[in-house]
Amino acid sequence: MRYTAGMTTTAPSLIRERAAAARAAARRLATLSTAQRNAALLRIADLLESDQDAVLAANERDLRAAAENGLDAYYIDRLTLNPARLAQIAGDTRTVAALPDPVGEVFDARTLPNGLQVARRRVPLGVVATIYESRPNVTIDIAALCLKSGNASLLRGGKEARHSNAALGALVQQALAGTEVPPDAVQVVADPDRALVDDLLKAHDLIDLVVPRGGSQLIEYVRTNATMPVVAHGDAVVQIYIDEDVDLDLAETVVHNAKTRRYSICNAVDTLLVHRAVAPAFLDRMAAKWGATVTFIADARASELLSAARHPGVAVEPATEAAWKTEHLAMRVGVRVVDSMDEAIAHIETYGSHHSDAILSDSYANSMRFLDEVDSAAVYVNASTQFTDGAQFGLGAEVGISTQKMHARGPMGLRELTSYKWIIMGRGHVRPL
Repeated sequence: MRYTAGMTTTAPSLIRERAAAARAAARRLATLSTAQRNAALLRIADLLESDQDAVLAANERDLRAAAENGLDAYYIDRLTLNPARLAQIAGDTRTVAALPDPVGEVFDARTLPNGLQVARRRVPLGVVATIYESRPNVTIDIAALCLKSGNASLLRGGKEARHSNAALGALVQQALAGTEVPPDAVQVVADPDRALVDDLLKAHDLIDLVVPRGGSQLIEYVRTNATMPVVAHGDAVVQIYIDEDVDLDLAETVVHNAKTRRYSICNAVDTLLVHRAVAPAFLDRMAAKWGATVTFIADARASELLSAARHPGVAVEPATEAAWKTEHLAMRVGVRVVDSMDEAIAHIETYGSHHSDAILSDSYANSMRFLDEVDSAAVYVNASTQFTDGAQFGLGAEVGISTQKMHARGPMGLRELTSYKWIIMGRGHVRPL
């Protein structure tokens, strides 16, 4: 999907009006107690479970339109809401409410030789904007994390989820009514006009941070045009290296989960790098387990091991250079046989996106070396990459997953939505001439 700006069909002041209202609300929100903010979060969670009908009806409209427009299966999976998923979102919202509040935390406190007491105190960023595509759960995840951390949020979802996002926004407003949280602290912009994105990206005087979530073209557009700081990741090309010293039962279980649990998410594995010493036995296992359900995109050596003569009915395609750089979001996985861990790490550095990568190994030395040398936001030993998720990391939810090397890397939770101010306590101190 190519991402470009659209022609203006709405008043250009809409985003600025919303952002200004959010900024005013952020000042009030930052003064509320943890208990007051938590009360609003718990009210949102309750309504997600008790008042689902309007949200599910709106989601059904979006799903019908997605099917009519021929959207890919992974888009439809991301778009889908149902009672079980709403219950999970409600549970994540309660988890956020139960987490320690980072706002007001004082750290790095010290007394200088002159007697001045100096420390840093955590404060909200202010107004956090998010531009995202077909995942309506993001609306609640980000609203919850921002509320807990004292930030106002401006949420602009994609046209595929416009009805779902509008219904979720209305539910949040209903939840905030009667609490101490100002309603303008959560602004859901369901209008699909892409000109609104350009207005948002120009509003650096009102918005403190923008987090794009979606395809690489959206993210690149935001990075190129934003006038405020951006935290994002591009395509999430995820690799797993199967070491020569490995428990094959463990490797089979982990790889199966990393590919098939949910193939449509950014932390699903895209490429398997298999040491030549275990490649025949490992690929025999995976071919028997997957049959034709997962297509192997194989290099020459892997293709021989997965040949029709050895494994009739298994789906195999020849790998190209582009395949190693592809985030598949489908039941497809690249397979390359490597001669060493050096070769595997070089492949990850060349073709990966510094998102999530893993080693499966019984060698402590190899595992520690992999942790040291692979420069990704999340690096695993003997575990599925599908754990790269704010909720799974104990953050309750996530605003996004950052592959940048700023203050936020990997899943962004509450702490990553704060900055700090210096606080200085004196007793009539003056600086000498």
